[in-house]
Amino acid sequence: MGSNETRNLWLSIAAGVFAAFLLYSWSQEKRAEYNKKYGSLKTVVIAKEDIAEMRTIYDTMLTTIERPSEFVDPDAVSNPDEIVGNVAAVPIKKGQVLVKNSLLTPGPDTGISLQIAPGKRAVTLPVDEVRGVAKLIRPGDRVDILAAVDTGKGINQKREVQTLLQDVVVLAAGVNIMNNIPRVFELDSSGKSLSQIALTGDTKYSTITIEATQKEAQDLVYILSTAPGNLYFTLRNPNDRTIPPRLPTSSAESVLGKPIVSMEAPAVPVRPVVVPPPAPAPKTAPVAPKRNGFKTL
Repeated sequence: MGSNETRNLWLSIAAGVFAAFLLYSWSQEKRAEYNKKYGSLKTVVIAKEDIAEMRTIYDTMLTTIERPSEFVDPDAVSNPDEIVGNVAAVPIKKGQVLVKNSLLTPGPDTGISLQIAPGKRAVTLPVDEVRGVAKLIRPGDRVDILAAVDTGKGINQKREVQTLLQDVVVLAAGVNIMNNIPRVFELDSSGKSLSQIALTGDTKYSTITIEATQKEAQDLVYILSTAPGNLYFTLRNPNDRTIPPRLPTSSAESVLGKPIVSMEAPAVPVRPVVVPPPAPAPKTAPVAPKRNGFKTL
């Protein structure tokens, strides 16, 4: 490479660096002018996709951008972590800035209707420490439901236990629902300040809400209307999705290993009716043939 070419190369590099410096200086000058006119930039959270009403908000639905603070709503959310797990109170369009008054803290107001599978129903059942696995049941768990039912009357009355439902999903434990961050906000004694209470170890609830088919819900309501304290819950491993065949009922005899004796009155034997065979038809004497109008002797 000749000396002229080397000189031209260095001149080109110097010109490029000078042009970049001028561009940077111009951008900084414009930025300062922009900030002076519109204010400094502020980080806001926007939706990466359309978010339907009453849908739970996850971090994958959000992103952040910078906008002039003069044009940012005072209620605009600046940190995505603050709203993950909340519920959209109104439909939110892609690219829209999320504001706090368009979000709801999960709880009774947000409901669980969108979590119910089509064709199923939500049913609330009473629980206590004994019947509800020491109230260690949490939203999202799966349980089996057993019923203790009295059958018969008088001396024939006995109690039987039957597994009614298996692998039932728990939608809520009290007001702690499946799609929320486990927390609840309550007013203090003055009624002015909110205090946050963690629901992770909450055992104050007295009901759980499960998902069931319409027929299963009908059976559960029947038991609730007759003996609401006779429903019991057993907790399943979340990876155990096997449903064994219907188990036989448990009673005093089956628990003690005694033969099950029916207390019903024995059936009266029916004496068979003997039908006599039909009598044989009477035999008729043969008629002698006639010859010339006279009988043959």
